[in-house]
Amino acid sequence: MAEATEAYRAALGDRLLGAYALGSLAHGGFSALASDIDLGLIVNDPLQPGDEKTIETVADAEKGSGFVDVLILGSVPRRGGVLGEDQEGRLDRLRHQLRRPDDLDLNDRRRRGRDVASESLAHGASSEDTVRAVEIPETRYARSGDVSIAYQVTGEGLLDLIWIPSMTHHVELAWESPAHARLFKRFASMARLIVFDKRGTGMSDRPSGPETLEARMDDIRAVMDAGGSDRAVLFGLGEAGPLCMLFAATYPERTAALVLLHSTPRFVRAPDLPWLPSRAEMEQRVEEFGRGWGDPSFHFEEMIERMNPSAPEQERAAFLRVFRLSVSPGGAAAYLRMSLDVDVRDVLPLIRVPTLVLHRSGVRQGWAVPASSRFLAEHIPGARLVELPGRDFGPVFGEPEALFAELESFLAEVREGRGAEVEPDRVLATVLFTDIVSATARAAELGDRTWRELLKQHHKAVRGQLGRFRGREMDTAGDGFFATFDGPARAITCACAIREAVHALGLELRSGLHSGECELLEDKVGGIAVHIGARVAARALPGEVLVSSTVKDLVAGSGIEFEDRGAHELKGIPGEWRLYAVEVA
Repeated sequence: MAEATEAYRAALGDRLLGAYALGSLAHGGFSALASDIDLGLIVNDPLQPGDEKTIETVADAEKGSGFVDVLILGSVPRRGGVLGEDQEGRLDRLRHQLRRPDDLDLNDRRRRGRDVASESLAHGASSEDTVRAVEIPETRYARSGDVSIAYQVTGEGLLDLIWIPSMTHHVELAWESPAHARLFKRFASMARLIVFDKRGTGMSDRPSGPETLEARMDDIRAVMDAGGSDRAVLFGLGEAGPLCMLFAATYPERTAALVLLHSTPRFVRAPDLPWLPSRAEMEQRVEEFGRGWGDPSFHFEEMIERMNPSAPEQERAAFLRVFRLSVSPGGAAAYLRMSLDVDVRDVLPLIRVPTLVLHRSGVRQGWAVPASSRFLAEHIPGARLVELPGRDFGPVFGEPEALFAELESFLAEVREGRGAEVEPDRVLATVLFTDIVSATARAAELGDRTWRELLKQHHKAVRGQLGRFRGREMDTAGDGFFATFDGPARAITCACAIREAVHALGLELRSGLHSGECELLEDKVGGIAVHIGARVAARALPGEVLVSSTVKDLVAGSGIEFEDRGAHELKGIPGEWRLYAVEVA
């Protein structure tokens, strides 16, 4: 390698920036490298007259050294690019991997890996191989609690579009994949595109605590705030769908519209979703992913043969590399394991934003089947279902134009204000009711003055915890509190903290929680969800935090444990309600 490099350096002088051995190592970040080329050259200007002959002469001389062919990377731009669509047919075996030889003097390898991606690529100095450059957005970080979330913004438009892909992602590696880059370019032609790495994946922080949909909703809001987005269209692929649905119901004022592709409200079989896999089947799949993640053959079988059979052969390695390098095997298994308990069926009727549900008829993998998308469309008010031909899970593969046409038409309707009307006065919220056990008896025992002083301490303790967990005090009636939260896990944690705080005062509480649609009435909230929450609290035993099944379903991945308290009739509320007690840690 060193001898060949020196031969080219002698022929080209200081116009040669470097020579690269092109192999199969994972490191590097150049966006156009050929798998059958032995040596890559970078020159500081486009080829000059006579250079073609010079290169050919040296190449012929070096064949005896094992270097059979040469790829010339032309002028080096300040920012990166990827292969244009018109180049993919001719350069049908291009890869995205590079090895840096010891004799190459390049500073800041990571920056070169991203930025030296070729703006023009000439094979034998032919001008017909010029490659269109794509501007790679700058990666920034949004702070979500104590976690930093990596994100990028690209494109322009009246609408913001947040793309949330299935499983894992890497905001910078994705641009080295022609398939990902092509998708981003298409999205950015329709709207101002925002992409980010979910917590625990890509360039975002790996949190130490449990991961929940609630925490991921906080991440979306943090990215929107940092990226200057007041409202956005959320586009969720696959298992990202429940997150997007929950966000749309909880924050309708920040959700312009919702797009769901190959999604489902839950992942494990239920009586009204009999086509879904059993829990045992899904647990087995989680174990398989944990064992196989990182193995190229596993990724090829799962993400190409099973899920994206139409992916062009020349794009597969780069496409799979984004997944492999975005999360560890343990992280991938943990992410999927959390999804086993996700269930947003009760949230669907509360989504009041324009919604487009898409599904390719040939996508029938586990929970990603047409019946799941039909279920979503039937239960989300005003949702439009479009079933398209094709077998590929990823939107950019197969026959993407039909899908993009539907998306573009839908976004045009959203921009023009057509479609379902947003109801900002109705939101998904979690209500909390607390009540002091045997308050009347304690008041009689202590006397009015002492009781009033104890109540003041009680109120101070409750309000302190509400402020800590972003609870909003709605009403206080004697010894009871009524508060609302924008996340059920925070509400449960707050209720438990309140219980401990007032226990130190010698008081015992009963607490009840429910998540549902609340009507905003100036500074108050109303609706059936409020009545259900009050009835749940009335069923709680002394010292117990009791929740509805809806609350339990929405805190998947939180680590909160529950004890089944069975089915109950709630006064004035139709039907039976299954209630669960929060177990004391």
